[in-house]
Amino acid sequence: MATVTLGGDTVHTSGSLPEIGSIAPDFKLTATDLSTKTNNDYSGHHLVLNVFPSVDTGTCAQSIRAFNKEASNLENTKVLCISKDLPFAMARFCGAEGLDNVVSLSDYKDGSFGEAYGLNFVDGAFDTLLSRCVIIIDSKGKVLYTEQVPEIADEPNYEAALKALK
Repeated sequence: MATVTLGGDTVHTSGSLPEIGSIAPDFKLTATDLSTKTNNDYSGHHLVLNVFPSVDTGTCAQSIRAFNKEASNLENTKVLCISKDLPFAMARFCGAEGLDNVVSLSDYKDGSFGEAYGLNFVDGAFDTLLSRCVIIIDSKGKVLYTEQVPEIADEPNYEAALKALK
């Protein structure tokens, strides 16, 4: 269980991020076209998992914009933006913003991604949503970098995350 804050109030997650050097847990998420996506769909690519509570908050939206900007410069890399938002909300946001370098995925159906990665909030105002994190996975499925942002309202360290890919 990890501890972070939301507006200075302590909140807890369902577990801990995967260990650096470990093989990333399998996942099953829903794409904006309602298809199911798994780790296998991105086999052979480096992955940036940009995980956040909801696309409808300023910091979450900014993280999508920031990673979308950088994604076009990343070789053999997919940026997966993951929340529990409905796929329709993710598609609406990215469409309105013209963000087409990232892949929007949702954990709304069963929360299994959040459980496997230890990211579901178990208390506080965002109870059941996902904690703001960045996880970098190499093309063989090994975790290279993790960051669980200590204050949910803060942005992740984009530079450190992207440096892990080099």
